[in-house]
Amino acid sequence: MGFQYFSKCVFLALCILSQGLANGVFGFACNWGTRSTHPLPGDITVKLLKENGFNKVKLFEADPSALKALGKSGIEVMVGIPNDLLASIASNVNAAIQWVSQNVSNYISKNGVDIRYVAVGNEPFLSSYKGQFVQSTYPALQNIQAALIKAGLGRQIKVTVPLNADVYQTDSGVPSGGAFRPDVKDQMTNIVKFLSQNDGPLTINIYPFLSLQSDPNFPKEYAFFNGSAAPVVDGSITYTNVLDANFDTLVSALEKIGFGSMPILVGEVGWPTDGDPNANIQNAQRFNQGLVDRIVKKQGTPKRPTPTDIYIFGLIDEDAKSIEPGNFERHWGIFNYDGSVKYPLNLGGGKTLVPAKGVKYLQKRWCIMSPQASVLDPNLAPSLSKACSVADCTSLSPGSSCGNLDTRANASYAFNAYYQTMNQSQDACQFNNLAMITNTDPSPAQSGCKFNIMIDVGKHRSTSSLAAPRKVLGSMVLLIFSFVFMLLSSLSV
Repeated sequence: MGFQYFSKCVFLALCILSQGLANGVFGFACNWGTRSTHPLPGDITVKLLKENGFNKVKLFEADPSALKALGKSGIEVMVGIPNDLLASIASNVNAAIQWVSQNVSNYISKNGVDIRYVAVGNEPFLSSYKGQFVQSTYPALQNIQAALIKAGLGRQIKVTVPLNADVYQTDSGVPSGGAFRPDVKDQMTNIVKFLSQNDGPLTINIYPFLSLQSDPNFPKEYAFFNGSAAPVVDGSITYTNVLDANFDTLVSALEKIGFGSMPILVGEVGWPTDGDPNANIQNAQRFNQGLVDRIVKKQGTPKRPTPTDIYIFGLIDEDAKSIEPGNFERHWGIFNYDGSVKYPLNLGGGKTLVPAKGVKYLQKRWCIMSPQASVLDPNLAPSLSKACSVADCTSLSPGSSCGNLDTRANASYAFNAYYQTMNQSQDACQFNNLAMITNTDPSPAQSGCKFNIMIDVGKHRSTSSLAAPRKVLGSMVLLIFSFVFMLLSSLSV
């Protein structure tokens, strides 16, 4: 009897311990974006998450490879519904039922995915959308909730709406003056009330980087957690960084509509490393280290001392993501496209970031501008436009990691980006006889500029077919013109 009692106690203790680890008491949360021409395989990405202490992840869409890889991983998942699906889901509850069946119930039952949240839309009230999704978000939220209940998942899975911080403002310049934007106040009130009734949190995305990038008068040090900028005094509260002030502005806005205790998740926060003068390794490391320190210390804000889940944005770089907001959009990852570490981060407890393991690459060869080709060749400009309309050339933009290359190196970078994106096919390094293949890495010595070799997705068992390059034409127009202008300017000197 004594031995049986002891065994039961040990078993119970192990269960409690394993549950605590699964719930990620000491874990991190992050966003896993999948807009890549050559994505890091799902199984490798999940191992990368677990080995670095991430036990919560947010997906922007129900990506099959990601969800299958997350099955039985012990990682809690928030799965998103893209904005372009909101109208159909809002207008027809059967569309919501079908979406939940295919993208939630299916992966829970067949793959054992631990889905905890469904994110309805992604920043649907963003000012730049000019009201396109304002009317469909709330009814879509209602229909998804009804679909979850019908599927028997109403208690297990909560709904939420990830919103950009531009849904609220403060006319007084301090957090206590926070209020929702007049044009979305009624919709926000309905959404918050509905979430409260169904025990769902509100999710907010906060970007100190964007505050700095969009406002030349923004005090740079206020964007960081250990900055020396003058603090903002709001009554008895002193704010030393924009993240705290921004979050508490939302709390004040919620208080004004009667929901001051509404649970809040920080759905996205981070710092990019390229594509803009402020987007660099030094700033990203400084910001994200401060953010991680806060998470480890379980530090909240002045109005919400109890910490909330913070989803770091993002996990890995995405070379096929839209750059409409800016060239930095493809460089938010704390890891490079292949899961290699960009910069060290102290994760607490003596742990630091570790890279992905088992990544297979295409052959070690690059496409560069031929030494015999002339920079005055009239075919050069259209060749560059072709390359950068398909491949990612954002690192060539002014103030970026490859922004100081000469004309020939600029062309080589663009040619190679295209060549790698096209899986190193022989005809992808032609460019009107301006290019050639080399086995010598052309990356400039002692420089942060890298001429990458893509992941060989065909060699990874978890990928069923070779990833086809995605053409990103509209969002690349400004970059192409900017690049060609720099090229022509250099030729005229």
